[in-house]
Amino acid sequence: MKILALTDIHGSYETMRSIIASHPDADVIVLGGDVTTFGSSDEMTAALDQVQESGKTVLAVCGNMDPPELEASLRSKGVSLDGRGVIVDGVGFFGVSACPFSPLHTPNEISEEEVLRRAESGWKDVAAARWKVFVPHTPPVRTKLDRIASGRSVGSTSVRAFIEKHQPHVTICGHIHESHGTDTIGQTQIVNCGSAAQGRHALVEIGKDIAIQTKP
Repeated sequence: MKILALTDIHGSYETMRSIIASHPDADVIVLGGDVTTFGSSDEMTAALDQVQESGKTVLAVCGNMDPPELEASLRSKGVSLDGRGVIVDGVGFFGVSACPFSPLHTPNEISEEEVLRRAESGWKDVAAARWKVFVPHTPPVRTKLDRIASGRSVGSTSVRAFIEKHQPHVTICGHIHESHGTDTIGQTQIVNCGSAAQGRHALVEIGKDIAIQTKP
């Protein structure tokens, strides 16, 4: 399975479409949150329509800049991974929308306890899957993937605790634009896709092994 992962699109839909068009061999497209910036339900629905025009399986979570009411758009389009899991060809995808409470007071923030509750709920749905892919918007704390420009680590303690406990095969995240790249926690391979608004994205290939590439 080839997974094209995009996060932090922030309304740059022309760039989003260009990225998708450049990977016609992708089987699944994962949107890891911040599709919009303070967007409306109509905007989110229109964005999802554009992605689904690819004919690929599309799965998504909201980010902290996607107002919480936009989650209904994801559910109505059948793509939401927030607190739930979906198994596609033996690969289980599950996720968590929003980000933990922060000094920025962005529209879609939740407690660390709620992050963990949603992650555990989704995990139960994919228990039977051979491979497991976790999609939280926020990266785990104390990794290469959660450092803001000052170097401070601002990731989620609950995302990290969940990964340490369950060891999903892959974790796809975003949120911290300047920490585009890969890291590991135990056996879990983690990728921060970077901002798709800047053309960045990730490719995850799952076969006998797992291969992750960040682009560009």
